[in-house]
Amino acid sequence: MLKNLLPNKYVKSIFEINLEELKEAGIKGVITDLDNTLVEWDRPEATPEVREWFKKLQEYGMNVTIVSNNNRRRVSVFADPEEVVFIHNARKPMRRAFRQACRQMDLQPEETVVVGDQIFTDVLGGNRAGLQTILVVPVAKTDGLATKLNRRMERVVLNWMRKRGMIQWEE
Repeated sequence: MLKNLLPNKYVKSIFEINLEELKEAGIKGVITDLDNTLVEWDRPEATPEVREWFKKLQEYGMNVTIVSNNNRRRVSVFADPEEVVFIHNARKPMRRAFRQACRQMDLQPEETVVVGDQIFTDVLGGNRAGLQTILVVPVAKTDGLATKLNRRMERVVLNWMRKRGMIQWEE
């Protein structure tokens, strides 16, 4: 179970993800969380920097799908103007939405990476689906109620992993 909580990589933001490295590793698709991964959980639209990141993904020939536990309205308001495919009400960490995203992008799990800010939803779900995972620092310091509870549990698990040498990054 614990190995499913460990991301393959850890970066401070989506902008630190080395797309050249991913491409060389055979990655052709990115499944990304929305809230506190791409933008703050209460920001309705993409920032110019996120728009540029989407453009770079396209330049590298990578497909992108947003997989969010949030509702259709929230995700579509963000994704539709960017012309990004999305899956809402994903019920992460269940595997179904991750597998659906791979099918929609016509990619195998080994060709796909999951990017997200939570180990109990994004990392756990991506790992359970056999995908590469990248954990990012949350964009905002604030969260909705359910996420606040997840963050507390996350801190306990991350501290436990750090003490046992399972992870080396700083919080």
